[in-house]
Amino acid sequence: MAEILLFHHAQGLTPGVRSFADDIRAAGHIVHTPDLFDGRTFPSIEAGIAYIGEIGFDALRERGVRLADELPAGLVYAGFSFGVLPAQKLAQTRPGARGALLFYSCLPISGEWAFGPWPGGVAVQIHGMDNDPIFVGEGDIDAAREIVEKVEDAELFLYPGDQHYFADSSLPSYDADATALLTLRVLEFLNRADPDIPREIRFGSGIAVRR
Repeated sequence: MAEILLFHHAQGLTPGVRSFADDIRAAGHIVHTPDLFDGRTFPSIEAGIAYIGEIGFDALRERGVRLADELPAGLVYAGFSFGVLPAQKLAQTRPGARGALLFYSCLPISGEWAFGPWPGGVAVQIHGMDNDPIFVGEGDIDAAREIVEKVEDAELFLYPGDQHYFADSSLPSYDADATALLTLRVLEFLNRADPDIPREIRFGSGIAVRR
């Protein structure tokens, strides 16, 4: 059993995000789904980003980071798109992380936007569509490839399509086949993140970019 802190995307804690968390819980894991927007959801990415801009990207990211103070250290940090900001920061900077799951977005681990180098012993999966105009077009895929090149336990999974929030079953962008495969890969990752299994068995030394 793994314990996951999962952050929602810019449209809020939608029914689709809740459903995804429930699927992970059904497999026996603990999933925390904080609501950084205090109950607000938005009809589009643009509307959500506008709200984030009003509050401040850094302020909302740090709100998410502070929520981890109420939870144990040995967590897997996960985030959908905007939620990658607090998830990746926690995975890279909070001691004791057991892994990171980054959906649709990724931050570099070098340069001015980086939180610093990736910590040793923290495995990571990154998931995105190969023609997503945000994940691919705005350069997140390059950050993901940097992590795959430099981090021992790193995987980048690319799915055919051009949708951003493809694993949110409550939105028109939902892709059931891609989500089923993503969920399978996430559950395999979480099973390997079980703290009762020795690390040399949990994680191999392979680096992969897979479709």
